Amino acid sequence: MTAADNGAASAPLSAAQPCVRIEGVTKRFGEFTAVDDVSLDIQEGEIFCLLGGSGCGKTTLLRMLAGFEQPSAGRILIDGQDMAGIAPYERPVNMMFQSYALFPHMTVQANVAFGLEQEKLPKDQIAQRVEAMLSLVRLDGMAQRKPHQLSGGQRQRVALARALVKRPRLLLLDEPLGALDRKLREHTQFELLGLQKQLGVTFVVVTHDQEEAMTLANRIGVMDRGRIVQVGSPRDIYEYPSTRFVADFIGSVNLFEGRLTEDEADYVRVACPELPAPVLVDHGVSAAPDATVWVAIRPEKIQLLRERPEVADNIAQGTVRDVAYMGDMSIYLVVLPVGRELRVTRANLQRKEEEIFESGDAVWLAWDAASPVVGTG
Repeated sequence: MTAADNGAASAPLSAAQPCVRIEGVTKRFGEFTAVDDVSLDIQEGEIFCLLGGSGCGKTTLLRMLAGFEQPSAGRILIDGQDMAGIAPYERPVNMMFQSYALFPHMTVQANVAFGLEQEKLPKDQIAQRVEAMLSLVRLDGMAQRKPHQLSGGQRQRVALARALVKRPRLLLLDEPLGALDRKLREHTQFELLGLQKQLGVTFVVVTHDQEEAMTLANRIGVMDRGRIVQVGSPRDIYEYPSTRFVADFIGSVNLFEGRLTEDEADYVRVACPELPAPVLVDHGVSAAPDATVWVAIRPEKIQLLRERPEVADNIAQGTVRDVAYMGDMSIYLVVLPVGRELRVTRANLQRKEEEIFESGDAVWLAWDAASPVVGTG
């Protein structure tokens, strides 16, 4: 999770008054509740990602920050000022849309200058700011091109320049990289991080792409059915999911249901019907004795072995069903005797593997007691 760590360290966070404070915000459309009692603080200079599937409420929340929708209840404050009744164009906010919404008949220069011209700034000041911004997003020499003469990545940078040239306190980005191919998207993610460091603008990013959120964000808010179900750093969200939904939604995971058979201060054991041996976890759990719990084990934390390890816990036996070589890693689908399929990943650290596992091989699986996450929610 190197990219996630880079994202989490990309900007210093302020302990002072938050740039954005969302207090008990709800948004209803008729009988449908799109955003349900959300409270959240976003700090100045932070890149905060709202992450969730389609229909979870993340874009509606973003549109309320922009002023395109009004809350049905609660309030939104930016720099301590209540935004109730404040029109979008009067807020210290700009928004970059997924479609980029560039004016096709205008040049790059005119697109970037448009907002400044609407504010009736002096022409020489507009020219200076546009030139500086085009240089910042590496579009020098392209000022007179039209959008159709640009690549997808260049159009994305024009949209970003147009959003930033007005020097907003808060920049809202709605699926900003969704139109780019995978390689360009990965490159642009780090460009965004560098640009945000230089400018210090607070970013709020809406995305359904987990890798994008993990790369960009200082913190992530995972949304489900209109609520934020967990807020934390990319590492916290991935390694310590607070609910079964978050564990299942973020990354790949093997999830089991089980019963708490031992619950001590420094360890627990869980009996899972689909596993032949108990799951030992090296920390306690806040649950009643004999409670039903879920256990999550990430694929990269499972070892693939030829021989049975000499331990009583955290093991299973199975047969490799499929192998997918992904370059940097290989994915193994292993079927247990009960029919349950587990996903295991191994990093390809050397060009030539010392031990190759193939479809049909009998294998043992093992994992450390620090690897599983156990929860009740």
